[in-house]
Amino acid sequence: MSYDTIGRMATSQSLGNRISAAAAQEGATGAISMWMMEHVWQVVASPGWAAAWESAEQTLTDNQNPDIGARNDVITDAMILAAVQPIVTAPPETPQLATPIGDS
Repeated sequence: MSYDTIGRMATSQSLGNRISAAAAQEGATGAISMWMMEHVWQVVASPGWAAAWESAEQTLTDNQNPDIGARNDVITDAMILAAVQPIVTAPPETPQLATPIGDS
């Protein structure tokens, strides 16, 4: 796994579209494209994703779609759903106010 691979996944338009579709189906609120942009790095850093992507790059043949982000045999819909569901269903974070030094 390399950070470069994660970067390629995060900037794949077709993979981003698939992540957006999963978020929309799971009930993400607001502008789905903004949701995807906010969470894409967290999603693509999921365990196993970089290894699957790198394997597809190394074994790519003329008989396969060169757009790896569009290929459901590399990053499956199940992998996307497993990464997206916990983010969509997580309660929104409440900003924590810092306690001034000396106050208890």
